[in-house]
Amino acid sequence: MAKLNVNVDHIATLRQARKGIEPEPVHGAQIAVLAGADGIVVHLREDRRHINDRDVRLIRDIVDTRFDLEMAATEEIIGIALEVVPELVTIVPEKRTELTTEGGLDVIAQKEKMSELCKRMHDKGIIVSMFVEPDADQIYATKESGADMIELHTGNYANNYRSVKMSHELNKIKEAAKYAHGIGLGIAAGHGLNYFNIKELIDTHEIDEFSIGHSIIARAVFVGLDKAVKDMVSLISSVQ
Repeated sequence: MAKLNVNVDHIATLRQARKGIEPEPVHGAQIAVLAGADGIVVHLREDRRHINDRDVRLIRDIVDTRFDLEMAATEEIIGIALEVVPELVTIVPEKRTELTTEGGLDVIAQKEKMSELCKRMHDKGIIVSMFVEPDADQIYATKESGADMIELHTGNYANNYRSVKMSHELNKIKEAAKYAHGIGLGIAAGHGLNYFNIKELIDTHEIDEFSIGHSIIARAVFVGLDKAVKDMVSLISSVQ
């Protein structure tokens, strides 16, 4: 069965809307773990628009599960990762003007930089994942850089769910997962996944884990975070 990693960024987004002290992302992370999440994800952005340095350190210290720090490959954030030492870092592209991560990382164009980053993280025992499009060339470059795994960008599939392009985008993800598995990479999938569109992906046995945030936090507004996480865990486990 694939694992579920819950992204708690949008708990911080709600807190930042009033620039106050609640809700507390670390509390959400604890609830998610107790409800069955296998890991917790946060994205520490350069502009600290939601998750901040304190959140990262609290989650690292308090939450007893795998911690995935999503990050851009900037020297400041790399330094924080090397200090905090999460189990996993996921390297993502980042634009200050974007609402959310737009597309996968161009590993091909930055392979030397990514190789050096992998070495630095591995020296600290940190697993490295690259957030990439379902594209064989980018996946191969990720392997060549020394990364341990990929996270397949599922945004194009999610945006085209139930449209004429859905099958094409779904097949791209499935073929990319098979290819990555064949060259020895671990595989995660995420971006735009929810309680409906994930159903077509959970029988893709090459996918080891799903990274889901916004849809779980949105559902939690109505049913509570404990139930929202349990519902997603149940959904993922129902097929595999």
